[in-house]
Amino acid sequence: MNTKVMITTFVMIFLAELGDKTQLATFAFAAENKTRLAVFLGAAGALVLTSLLAVVFGSYISRLIPAHYIKIGAGALFVLMGLWMLLSSGYK
Repeated sequence: MNTKVMITTFVMIFLAELGDKTQLATFAFAAENKTRLAVFLGAAGALVLTSLLAVVFGSYISRLIPAHYIKIGAGALFVLMGLWMLLSSGYK
């Protein structure tokens, strides 16, 4: 196992997840439920499953499309989704 890749991935995903909608949804679930362990396990399971899907599909797609183009496409999609959210939010 490549420890450097694992640590870099952990740090980048950890920083990206701070304050995002997933964390806020988990915060809300924990605030309204007394079974915090169930909330933690549900949220952790969902994050593990989405990460597994990303790794599986990412490794498959990287066989068809070079990683450089995948990064450009992901960045462009991120920007487009952000613009769409800004423009469709009702602040006109």
